[in-house]
Amino acid sequence: METKISKKLLKALEGHLNEGQAKAAFVLLDGMHAADIAELAEQLNDDQALVLLRELPKELFADVLTHFQEDDRSRVLESFTGKEIAEYVVSEMDTDDAADIIGELPDEKEQEVLSNLVDTELARDLADLLKYPDGTAGALMATELIQVNENWTVMKCVAEMRRQAEDVDVVHAVYVVDDNEILKGSLSLKKLLTTSTKSPILDLYNKDIHKVTVHDEEDEVARTMTKYDLFVMPVVDDMGQLLGRITLDDIVDVLQEEADSNYQLMSGLSEEVEYHDSLFEMTRARLPWLLVGLIGGIVASGVMSSTEAEMGLWPQLIFFIPLIAAMGGNVGVQSSAIVVQAIANDSIQRNLGERLRRELGIGLINGAICSLAIFLYAWGTGLDIMFATTVGSSLMAVILFASLFGTAVPWILNYYDIDPALATGPFITTTNDVLGLTIYFAIAQALL
Repeated sequence: METKISKKLLKALEGHLNEGQAKAAFVLLDGMHAADIAELAEQLNDDQALVLLRELPKELFADVLTHFQEDDRSRVLESFTGKEIAEYVVSEMDTDDAADIIGELPDEKEQEVLSNLVDTELARDLADLLKYPDGTAGALMATELIQVNENWTVMKCVAEMRRQAEDVDVVHAVYVVDDNEILKGSLSLKKLLTTSTKSPILDLYNKDIHKVTVHDEEDEVARTMTKYDLFVMPVVDDMGQLLGRITLDDIVDVLQEEADSNYQLMSGLSEEVEYHDSLFEMTRARLPWLLVGLIGGIVASGVMSSTEAEMGLWPQLIFFIPLIAAMGGNVGVQSSAIVVQAIANDSIQRNLGERLRRELGIGLINGAICSLAIFLYAWGTGLDIMFATTVGSSLMAVILFASLFGTAVPWILNYYDIDPALATGPFITTTNDVLGLTIYFAIAQALL
């Protein structure tokens, strides 16, 4: 159950730390989850947080650090030597978390940490993990796992599992390999417990197993694990040798990062930014799409200038410009958001034709309702019936165009390996503003 961080608890903790009573402060944390301690520590100033963290047992300290925001964690680790990080942090973590934290350090300190690890096998594993590019299964995996040989009996398998379990906190799965450590399948713990100790593993394990290679993209791993409801997935090299495993908690982090990235793209940020990023980085991320909007506004004003004569004859046209632009943008964003979701779920490739037909049908229904409403409003306020028809027809055309445009653009971007989330932000709204006004004034010229 989640622990609520109260102001009273925070104030009491700060009081003990300011008075140099670190042990009394630690007592207040008794029974708290590492994630809650991390949340609490991040609300302290740097000096207070360091005093508190140094009071924690090594295993808890390492667990708390994994729940820190990256910027806060980097500031904390600046106060620790490479030897301290190796002893108090890395040695107490799973290899995937340890590799992530070491990878955040400056190169010189990274090497210092690795060289101070007493466990040389752990140092080799971490050095290997750090070689994999970010965003791949190799960078995401941990090397702690249980593996048994297909030629063993159940008795030998259980004995070996007991030995290996000393280095594994949680047994997610038991993997079966051959003499060359090629992954052959997985073994059910239930079968181990209910089968004769003399039975060969070869007759017991499941050969139908989902796996990924170290080079597979992390979003592909996330899709596979989500599709098949997997809690853990083995990772192999190009030869099929078992190297590690990826668990569901790693995938949750991937999905969260992807959701944050897509949200920022849809909001008009050209690159991922964090709250603590510099003023220059924040400006660089925001400015490009603001300039796109600026250019779109200039083009839209040019469209309006070219129809100055019509607006002179029918000044009421101006009153409906915000409505036409807003409706086009809203419909386009709705359509593109649905398609981006379909692309993320891998369903757009199979059902593109159906999706286009559905969006066209939805556009016709929504367009008919909205255009009828605006026609009745314009006519009811005393405007000429031909003018009311112009506004209603324009809105119908704009909604239809925006529906199809919002559906097609994400698919086209995805086809050319461009993130389709770009299509749901300022790009769609700006384009629909310009083309929507063009349609509006073209229909006005034709009917009026």
